[in-house]
Amino acid sequence: MSTILPVNLDALLYCRGVESERVEFKASWDPSTTGPQVLKTICAFANDYHNLNGGYVVIGVAERDGRAVLPPSGLTAEEVEAAQRWIRGQCNRLDPSYQPILSPETVAGRLILVVWAPASEVKPHRAPDFAAGAGAGRYWIRLGAETVDAERRGDLLRGLMQQTARVPWDDRPAHDAQVEDMREAKVREHLRDVESGLLDEPDERSIYRGMHLTKKDNDHETPRNVGLLFFARDPVEWFRGAKIEVVQFAADRAGDVQEERTFGGGLVDQVRDCLNYLENLSTYHLQKQPDRSRVRGWVSYPMPALRETLVNAVYHRGYDVDQPEPTKVYLFPSRAEIISYPGPAPGIEARHLLPDAEVAPVPARNRRIGEFLKELGLAEGRLSGLRKVFQAMKANGSQPPRFDFDETRTYFRATLPAHPEYAALSALRDTAHLRALGDNREAFRRIESAWALNPASAVLASEMIRAYARSGEIDRAEEVLETFEVQGPESAVPHVANTMIDVLLQAGEENKAHRLLRWNRPAPFGQDAIDAAILARRVSDYHAAHRYFERAGDAVYSDPRALLEFAQTKLWLANETYRQRQEDSNRRFLTEARTLLERVIQLDASPARHAWAWRELARTLHWLRAPIREVEDAYRRAIELLPDEPRFAEELEQLRAARR
Repeated sequence: MSTILPVNLDALLYCRGVESERVEFKASWDPSTTGPQVLKTICAFANDYHNLNGGYVVIGVAERDGRAVLPPSGLTAEEVEAAQRWIRGQCNRLDPSYQPILSPETVAGRLILVVWAPASEVKPHRAPDFAAGAGAGRYWIRLGAETVDAERRGDLLRGLMQQTARVPWDDRPAHDAQVEDMREAKVREHLRDVESGLLDEPDERSIYRGMHLTKKDNDHETPRNVGLLFFARDPVEWFRGAKIEVVQFAADRAGDVQEERTFGGGLVDQVRDCLNYLENLSTYHLQKQPDRSRVRGWVSYPMPALRETLVNAVYHRGYDVDQPEPTKVYLFPSRAEIISYPGPAPGIEARHLLPDAEVAPVPARNRRIGEFLKELGLAEGRLSGLRKVFQAMKANGSQPPRFDFDETRTYFRATLPAHPEYAALSALRDTAHLRALGDNREAFRRIESAWALNPASAVLASEMIRAYARSGEIDRAEEVLETFEVQGPESAVPHVANTMIDVLLQAGEENKAHRLLRWNRPAPFGQDAIDAAILARRVSDYHAAHRYFERAGDAVYSDPRALLEFAQTKLWLANETYRQRQEDSNRRFLTEARTLLERVIQLDASPARHAWAWRELARTLHWLRAPIREVEDAYRRAIELLPDEPRFAEELEQLRAARR
């Protein structure tokens, strides 16, 4: 474990908490080939074009497809010493001169050299271009994982020059604070969390210098802004906006405020405490399926999306005196809004905030804040967080997030729509209460008004279909399904269609139900596919039932009812292929049914379900010509579990008579 680097060495080698574009691997050391490459990269990291706080060059570790090849090839002790001398000497040739931090390390018993090149405060730097001849100096920067010459692209060189002598705000010294304002215990807690060897250093001032939390200012040291933000007892003393406010509303902005909370302390404590609070507020809905072991589930706001938007708000906002507003989280019944100040950095446009859009690689506003958050696993790697928010919302069945800011970029707002069923639950609770009071008419009106406001809710759509069916208005129930197909999430259409099919079957409309089963697109999967398969069996469409059971995938194998009906479907198909004299298909269906029935018996289920599984297994074994004692034993198990069912004993007696 390194006692010099502020990050864990293993995390660095595996690029955990440090973006891969900030790490460059070199398999060996050669001053004539590796040396010039390393010097260019040191220069590029020092120039820190994208404001990521430099990076690391690891010598003695090969790279394959952007990843370290471990265990490392390593260096000899002589090569480590020679590389350090060469790098120190050549870095004096940088214009202006710049010295990285060199840290010899041991990995798997082999020596390597880690070159840590933090962002420079006197950039831009030029480094010699050995291929262009002596004296030639070029401005090198990093673009992704490559070191390139900024002068070959005028726009890049202009961007670099605009950063001249401009240290990012979070890396500047806080002249009105003292080093003692940082809490050593919190600093050591951070080092413990990231497993840095700096934790073993007894002198806190040495730790602060090693983490670049302080800056030499004349004859004394001054804490940097990032040190106060993360490790002061109350950063608001210096930065008024360094806190998070959460406000929960009973209705939209005109509604009552239910609760207000403020989260202070260091940035990490703020984020963690706020996320814990939001997770406790989230509504997790697990809908138990009738006579099933499986449940459907969703959450009002998926935590990965909440976490990412909140961390981004803390990471990318401003904290200087011009930004006194706190980071805000507004919770409405239909949405959550996370607001930070000011708006996005120049170069980020609305089109960059759409699904699958490529985010412009503009320099980050806060290089040190992002570095600490990434080391702790709270922030995503560069440009990857937005995609994660979209994916989390889609996986939860929620509408996509929205991002907006005003023309003058005074704020940035991320809006996460609540799950469509979240607002529907209160309507369902009201309806159940009204029905318990016998007020069915008002109960219907409550559901109808909720459905009008939220036609994307599968729960409300299904309830409306059943409500219309109870009053005999099948046509209006079908209109609900048609509306939901247009306005509801595509993934929920099969569930609402299954409700309509069930209603049609109960109303005696088998032909309509059959047509809808055949149409049921988009194709269902998981629990919806199981429901569709069971409905298909009710209209005796065993071929469709078999297709739906297969589409359900793994969802079938932990559901005893679904497994039993899947096996019975295979037995029906086995009987059909027997009549058609398709011997291979017949035996295949029987063998597959046997496997399914044996699994039903192993699962936790009611005695009646186990009894019918034993009975079907007995019939299957008989048709597979298994020994008679196995068939009889299966029947006996069925009779023991369900002694009042006369068919089991009758079938067993018929079997014995046929064998005599």
